[in-house]
Amino acid sequence: MLSCKICGISDPQTLNYIINHKIPPKFVGFICNYPRSNRNISFEKLKRLINIKKNNISFVAVLVKPDENFLEKIKNLNFDYYQLYDVSPKKTKLIKAKYKKKIISALTIENKEDVEKYKDYNLISDIILFDSKGYEKSLGFNHELLNDVPNTITKMLAGNIQYDDKLDKYSKITDIIDISGSLETAGKKDIKKINKFLKNIYKFKNEY
Repeated sequence: MLSCKICGISDPQTLNYIINHKIPPKFVGFICNYPRSNRNISFEKLKRLINIKKNNISFVAVLVKPDENFLEKIKNLNFDYYQLYDVSPKKTKLIKAKYKKKIISALTIENKEDVEKYKDYNLISDIILFDSKGYEKSLGFNHELLNDVPNTITKMLAGNIQYDDKLDKYSKITDIIDISGSLETAGKKDIKKINKFLKNIYKFKNEY
């Protein structure tokens, strides 16, 4: 059953809207240590922002090459998952064991060889995220590259997904849609777009 993650939340008003929505997403993501993104949140702001009741939504810390100091800094925050970019399988295994968090391993995709890297993570990670090479730029990639990834892998898909896209094309290749940039207007999360996207997900799940 197709579910979704709304990523790049950085203000309490938007977060409260999502958490209290009649049909909330399964995951909400927060950019924790990637200053190149305008969605990045300082530690002090992050600590205040996510110290709330989650209403059964999983909070995800989006982390790019996190070092030991930063992982120690956030270890007691209200996160359920760590989404790891540019982290080796060996280090991923150590992080999972030490911090007792579920893991989303993020692979950035340009070709078939990039996709095949999931095999290095599938016994460690709870979810494999297939993303574009653009990181914060929401670029796309050829989704047909995922056709041979087995259904036994819990897959998340990101990269230039639009809030009003037809969802049937995604349901064939992924379990979870990860969306951020297309939910924004002038660089800020847009409540109307979020509402439309969540309604689209709900409608799709009840039609199929």
